Amino acid sequence: MISSKPILFSAIQPSGNLTLGNYIGTMRHWSDMQNNYDCLYCIADLHALTIQEKKINLKKSILDTLSFYLACGVDPNKSTIFIQSHVYQHGQLNWILNCFSQFSELLRMTQFKIKRKIEKKCAKKTNVALFNYPILMAADILLYQTNFVPVGRDQKQHVELTRNIANRFNSLYGNIFTLPEPLITQYGSKIMSLLEPNKKMSKSDFNKNNVIFLLDDIPTAILKIKHAITDSEMPSKIYYNIEKKPGISNLLEILSAITNKNINVLIKELEGIMYSEFKNIVADYLSKFLSKLQKSYHNYRYDESYLKKIVYEGAIQSQLKSEKTLKNIYDKLGLIPLF
Repeated sequence: MISSKPILFSAIQPSGNLTLGNYIGTMRHWSDMQNNYDCLYCIADLHALTIQEKKINLKKSILDTLSFYLACGVDPNKSTIFIQSHVYQHGQLNWILNCFSQFSELLRMTQFKIKRKIEKKCAKKTNVALFNYPILMAADILLYQTNFVPVGRDQKQHVELTRNIANRFNSLYGNIFTLPEPLITQYGSKIMSLLEPNKKMSKSDFNKNNVIFLLDDIPTAILKIKHAITDSEMPSKIYYNIEKKPGISNLLEILSAITNKNINVLIKELEGIMYSEFKNIVADYLSKFLSKLQKSYHNYRYDESYLKKIVYEGAIQSQLKSEKTLKNIYDKLGLIPLF
């Protein structure tokens, strides 16, 4: 039976511990989204290969990530959950889209520029995949005729590149690809680091006090919040303004996400409260949130046979869906399919 719902695609790399930023930016919305969209939730293990660190146990990280998907409310009976490398069509479409992408486009990608700077600081050589991965990301999205992609503000450029590539292909061969639209929430789409609130919270940050990891023990998470940067405004006032009060605004976004309260409501409730007490409130709600999430995570993580069953079934569903697109592309390009 073909779903009449619009198609939504979302993916996360299993390249280390997931952060509170990952949860707030995308994962917290997934449970509700699967009621309104035909959702495909991918574990992007091929993208994780761009970071070549032997210390990362990729097999473990993949199952860890899957367990968090489930702990966040993703239902395999409602959504398709799969591992990227299990669906070979991603790699096939990636090569084809390379032939319809421009070198200059990739040079303009902000994420590549940022990662390249980090690589230079570490005296590491930038691999080709780090430059090329936006095209694989485009293949991930276009393969399923995706209508919507939930992204943070910093990822919008990737959806724009995907649309450019799709438009270029469509102009030559007809309306083969659906043009995806980014879904960006007003708040929480880009959670910032705790000590440097002008940069994004990242699991690759060298200073781990900048980051709340979803598997942080509760005392560690509380301490990180209490050490978070606020500002020097006197008297202290709690309100949302990213330019003037990035630290306070970031903590408000975190509190809003884990309490499901509108930021404007929180500002009224926090009127007259000192920064130290504000951070205590955030830390208290965060500890309750992490305790509940981690309990659910561990329940799923201990049952590896169930996890493997989910991704096996998800791979079959994903292959069936993606093969339709790939066969159509092969036909338009004059390639002869195997069957």
